[in-house]
Amino acid sequence: MRLAAVIDATVTIPGLKELAMYRSSASIPFAGRYRLIDFALSNIVNSNINSVGVFASQQSVSLMDHIGKGKSWDLDRRRNGLYFLPTSQREGDQLSVGSFAALEDHLNFFNKSTQPHIVVTCAFSISQLDYNDMLEKHLASGADITEAVRDGECMKSYILSKELLMQMIKGFRENRVVSVEDVVNLKKKPYTFAQYEYEGYFVLINSMESYFNESMALLNEITWRQLFLPERPTYTKVKDEPPTKYMKGSNVKRSLVANGSLLEGEIRDSILSRAVEIGKNSKIEKCIIMQKCVIEENCDLLYVIADKDVRIKAGSVVHGTKEKPVVIRKGSIVSEGEEL
Repeated sequence: MRLAAVIDATVTIPGLKELAMYRSSASIPFAGRYRLIDFALSNIVNSNINSVGVFASQQSVSLMDHIGKGKSWDLDRRRNGLYFLPTSQREGDQLSVGSFAALEDHLNFFNKSTQPHIVVTCAFSISQLDYNDMLEKHLASGADITEAVRDGECMKSYILSKELLMQMIKGFRENRVVSVEDVVNLKKKPYTFAQYEYEGYFVLINSMESYFNESMALLNEITWRQLFLPERPTYTKVKDEPPTKYMKGSNVKRSLVANGSLLEGEIRDSILSRAVEIGKNSKIEKCIIMQKCVIEENCDLLYVIADKDVRIKAGSVVHGTKEKPVVIRKGSIVSEGEEL
């Protein structure tokens, strides 16, 4: 195998702070049953890469719980496999991908790697990148670093040799660069650069606006099928939950609903994660409802993002707008008449 992979989960994304107060941004739920990091991990394993280092910042309990030893991605192996590598990076330290300070904390990962080339990517870029094809183009170009782009936009994924990456890590302070992305953006001498043109589905989730809009876009079947390709599955943590129960009086249209939910109300153009409860006569429209939320009876929600374990009491009305959805923090309790 010619490639090992680095997922830089230390990157701080200011635009997602409302969903990353109690978790790494890499473990933010997306598309009902997935987390953002699932798409990076799935691209890696679908490219037959079986040595992966996840470099995580200090706020990583939820991320560690989600990926574990990598079993759901077939990365729980005696040789190679998935390595969870916490770093000394603090929140706010790093804003670009491939932080040399973070990678420096675990040089042994690279020393032990037998693969001559490294993929460096992030956890907030969603695509179906084929890193084997990207590697072929990289080698043919003769460049030192190749970045993936779509219609001129950087996809936050790079390929370079392990030898060059280790040189950069050891000399980044002297060279006054902070990351692989920084080197590419500055077109730092004496390195040479190439671009890999990608044509499939691609979005960056780097703001609440992009998070909400790209989530809602997946309700369009054409968009859904562009991302979720049968030949390149998207893997996530396996949970043994029963099918969702659609009770008498429930009415669900144009929505994504994960397993284990109990639905008695009306759901329109919304995304529901696992084990969500929607009470009788409640109306949910254009909302993202995360895992284990409980919406009691006679509630009215429009343009709402409810984080995990939220409970909305009976009779509550919560309305946001497309431009500014209401975000309800993890574990909150909302009562009737309460202003948000």
